[in-house]
Amino acid sequence: MAAFLADHPETAAAMKLIKQAPPSTGFADSTYRGLNAFRATNAQGETKAVRWAAVPVLHDEPAEKNAEDDGNALFDALIDTVARGPVSWKLMLTVAEPSDPTQDATLPWPEDRKTVEAGTVTIDAVHTEALGNARDVNFDPLVLPDGLAVSDDPLPSARSAVYARSFNRRAREPKSPSAVVVPGGAQ
Repeated sequence: MAAFLADHPETAAAMKLIKQAPPSTGFADSTYRGLNAFRATNAQGETKAVRWAAVPVLHDEPAEKNAEDDGNALFDALIDTVARGPVSWKLMLTVAEPSDPTQDATLPWPEDRKTVEAGTVTIDAVHTEALGNARDVNFDPLVLPDGLAVSDDPLPSARSAVYARSFNRRAREPKSPSAVVVPGGAQ
């Protein structure tokens, strides 16, 4: 790893920033940050580069985590929290200035950039991965709604190709029962 980081100083700098953040205490109270830049176009046709973040809206304390060595502790805590009520995050867009790097996700933008609240993401129910829920879905970062487009960041295109290949391999695998256990729910 040391040799890789020596050959890729941009990754070493990004890892240093990442390690400054405290570890997650749970899914429901974590902020999720997209590192890739996208182009957002408003109703007037003005286009700006943006990065997104999902910031938790805490209505209630998240459920306590199970034992630290339990590989499902964070998932179980989220299921328990959602059972008590919806869990939401504000979708925030950070708007770049023309000098901000959009082609390299390892480079942070200055913290004083304008932010815009773009909506809310809410989880109000949890289901298993059984057929018909979301089991056989390919996430593609290039499938974007009107008004959003890929920037000059090369990673979304690379991720799209890799995710499609992974999905095609998974689609041929035998389906095992869902690892998600929802108390009182269908498995």
